[in-house]
Amino acid sequence: MVISRTPFRISFFGGGTDYPTWYETNGGMVMSATINKYAYLTVRELPPFFDYKHRIQYYRREEVKSLEEIQHPVVREVAKSLEIEHGLEVVHSADLPARSGLGSSSTFTVGLIHALYAMQHKMVTKRELALAAIHMEQNIIGEAVGSQDQTAAAFGGLNLIEFNKQRTFEVWGMTISKERIQTLQDHLLLCFTGFSRTAEVVAKALIDATPNRASELHLMSKILDEAKSVVIDETRSIEEFGQLLADQWHLKKSLTKSISNLDIDNIYDAGINAGAIGGKLLGAGGGGFMLFFAKPEFHNKIREALKSKLFVPFRFENTGSQIIYFSHD
Repeated sequence: MVISRTPFRISFFGGGTDYPTWYETNGGMVMSATINKYAYLTVRELPPFFDYKHRIQYYRREEVKSLEEIQHPVVREVAKSLEIEHGLEVVHSADLPARSGLGSSSTFTVGLIHALYAMQHKMVTKRELALAAIHMEQNIIGEAVGSQDQTAAAFGGLNLIEFNKQRTFEVWGMTISKERIQTLQDHLLLCFTGFSRTAEVVAKALIDATPNRASELHLMSKILDEAKSVVIDETRSIEEFGQLLADQWHLKKSLTKSISNLDIDNIYDAGINAGAIGGKLLGAGGGGFMLFFAKPEFHNKIREALKSKLFVPFRFENTGSQIIYFSHD
């Protein structure tokens, strides 16, 4: 039996520039951080005592006789690519819901690949893990996804992730003081909007719009550069980070109508009116988690203004995907 633990992520800046359709021509960069909320994948060889060969448990339960019959595309294709011949049991559990804008689908993919490699007694680097997950989602399954979520989940930490025209990437850990990281964390609030969405639908609309949104994406890259400077230069006020989040959110909403809606706008406006400096909807858009940036003394006022919503406490984490249990039994 093997258990992997893989973190969810918060994407701050640069989302949209991590799609191959953009960075293969222009390059791209994102700023993101993984948080101490995780997906857990338990895998083991299933004994041959049942009238099915494979058992998969996520929000559904599948009991099938062949890999081809597995409905979950990631489980099916990863198991096929690793040439799993024995019976397989996969059980998924997570600290946060799926379709929440925190990279949950890629977190699942990274965690599953990591666990199945371990079950085959193979050790992989964080880079190999990220590349395998990107290849699986983009090329094998054909999902309309970017490349930042898989990389963040594999590596962990507060990073700048640069995507090059040659379809390679570099991960730059942000070397700042513990006090600066603490200050940044203390200004963040994570609010669940109360509804989820299928990211691929929103992402496809964004990809389709990309050829006509070059000026906006270039501007988003400039905002990221400024945000990087704010975080690294500790003489600058961290509150500038919040204003840049607001600037980026307004810019991102202009990319396609499917990113936001009236309900999301109302949640954002309520947070701003209660004292938030800025914020953004996490992930592709359409639902999931809203991130607010506000002075700590305004946090209770923001929670009160949105008391029908669920706020989730979190901290940054630095481990990335880990094998937390391995047994030969």
